[in-house]
Amino acid sequence: MISPYDMTFPAQMDPAEAAKQKAAEWAAAQVEDGMAVGLGSGTTSALVIQEVGRRVASGLRITAIATSEQSHRQALALGIPITSFAQTPHLDLTIDGADEVQEGTLHLIKGHGGALLREKIVAMASRRLLIAVDPRKLVKALGSVFAVPVEVVPFGWETTATRLREAGFECELRLKDDGQPYITDGQHYILHCDLLKSGQAAEQAAETMKRIVGVVEHGLFLGMASEVVIGGSDGIKILERTIF
Repeated sequence: MISPYDMTFPAQMDPAEAAKQKAAEWAAAQVEDGMAVGLGSGTTSALVIQEVGRRVASGLRITAIATSEQSHRQALALGIPITSFAQTPHLDLTIDGADEVQEGTLHLIKGHGGALLREKIVAMASRRLLIAVDPRKLVKALGSVFAVPVEVVPFGWETTATRLREAGFECELRLKDDGQPYITDGQHYILHCDLLKSGQAAEQAAETMKRIVGVVEHGLFLGMASEVVIGGSDGIKILERTIF
């Protein structure tokens, strides 16, 4: 289902940033009093957290769990009450971004911000997963723009990479600007794996990756998004799955 909403951009704002802002505002407006909320990671999620923080300051009563240390710090700075899964095992709503959203299925690639493991844990604990993006994130085929991030144990990561290659995935280690391996909040490494060149469907690739020793989690979020809100110059669009 696609639902248009009125939207105007400030003249001085970049259209892509304006689209993110409008998507974030709509998504944050879905948070209701008394909810337990998952707060995502990335640039659009940061805008969501900012808006949720504004609403909390105005009297909204919620508790939240963040999907990354950065989002956690931002939420605390804005006065958003933070809980834990020990206290709150189930969440009503999680709002997050995505690197790619496949049209029709709403399958996602997530994790290029480095938080895919925590993002998936939070998403799996949520009754509703709402993804907020700008139109650039929509793709016909998953893996068209981004590789699939795969979080791996640092010990023996070279052998894990070899097993991924033997399974059909071209992959490379994610590095920081200084040339050192990028380290996730969970103290793991990330391998970027090429989905399209593997020739495997996303569902098959997900199963293959999870069977490989050394893999902690992958960035394929399949059948998890409840809906996707997209900001654009022609208004807000709400996408729901049409292919199951």
